[in-house]
Amino acid sequence: MELKRIKEINLLNERLENYPVVAILGPRQCGKTTLSKQFSATINKEQVHFFDLEDYRDLSRLDNPALALENLTGYIVIDEIQRKPEIFPTIRVLVDKNPSAKYIILGSASRDLIAQSSETLAGRISYIELGGFAIEEIPAKDLNKLWIRGGFTKSFLAKNDATSFTWRQDLIRTFLERDIPSLGLNIPPRSLRQFWMMLSHYHGQIFNASEIGTSLSISDKTAKRYLDLLSGTFLIRQLQPWFYNTKKRLVKRSKIYFRDTGILHSLLSLETTLDVMRHPKLGSSWEGFALEQAIEYLNLHEEEVFFWAVHTGAELDLVFQKHGKLWGIEVKYGDAPEITGSMTSAIEELALKHLWVIYPGKKSYPLSDTITAVSAEELYRIKPEQI
Repeated sequence: MELKRIKEINLLNERLENYPVVAILGPRQCGKTTLSKQFSATINKEQVHFFDLEDYRDLSRLDNPALALENLTGYIVIDEIQRKPEIFPTIRVLVDKNPSAKYIILGSASRDLIAQSSETLAGRISYIELGGFAIEEIPAKDLNKLWIRGGFTKSFLAKNDATSFTWRQDLIRTFLERDIPSLGLNIPPRSLRQFWMMLSHYHGQIFNASEIGTSLSISDKTAKRYLDLLSGTFLIRQLQPWFYNTKKRLVKRSKIYFRDTGILHSLLSLETTLDVMRHPKLGSSWEGFALEQAIEYLNLHEEEVFFWAVHTGAELDLVFQKHGKLWGIEVKYGDAPEITGSMTSAIEELALKHLWVIYPGKKSYPLSDTITAVSAEELYRIKPEQI
């Protein structure tokens, strides 16, 4: 079974109309290669030239990239581009000389890759960040499965929970033992695994580098470096606090979420829905899942999303700006969300235009003029542009 990623194919088409180079970035196994092949299937296959840099033959062909690429027209797909970032200057020269060629580059690693490509290909490149499957791409009946297994293709589509769980465990092992060293990072897999497992208990909480560092006998600086590494490979989201002029004492450290709850559940040894339901991280697991889905649906970038919290206790899960106004999202794992003091404080203190409360129920309904309860199945009801 294969789910066609129509939204992403349309987005890729749109970007390619306006840019000679489009980069599709995301964690390993999230579906980047599948997306490029689904896109290729919509056009004449003779117009597509595919290079997989995990294949030593394709890697060798690009030892002299100008020679290999300069006479190609149509769409040139280069997978695992992080294995040969020195190719970017050549691509810049070629797109300027040959406007009949479009480049689709796929990368699993990180903000460093964005920095390298944006510096070399400024004005020529657009970025699409790809995660796993999203709520809008799956049948409504599979929402719980998406939460428990996560959005990685082979995990979500596995024949049963046990197979999905085993696949995710193997992915984690591969990431630690092969992917990290391939990026030139000299970190012992065991140390990073311990850090990652400890981080799973901080999901939905403020990151405390000192506390983690003490537990693992590493410095605060090393703990922060490990966190930045996992964030850079699209596996962890560091949600930054929203700052503004106020006399209140604001929380100033980042909040940590695993971007894929299937990976989180694997690290916590939670294989089934029942396992998750019985675990103390149930609420924060759902919170991270719903927030990530909302961020994906609203097409918000990392630098556009924040949380709000003051030391007196009031907080809001997500704050973002659109159309010159400030909006909020709160997540509640329960049957019937109600207005809380934190919601009221957030609306008054931040002058929010509207606040949506995402919950796992089936119905969406207004709680007040400025607060709406939204079913996770109906994220399309979050429409800042229509309020």
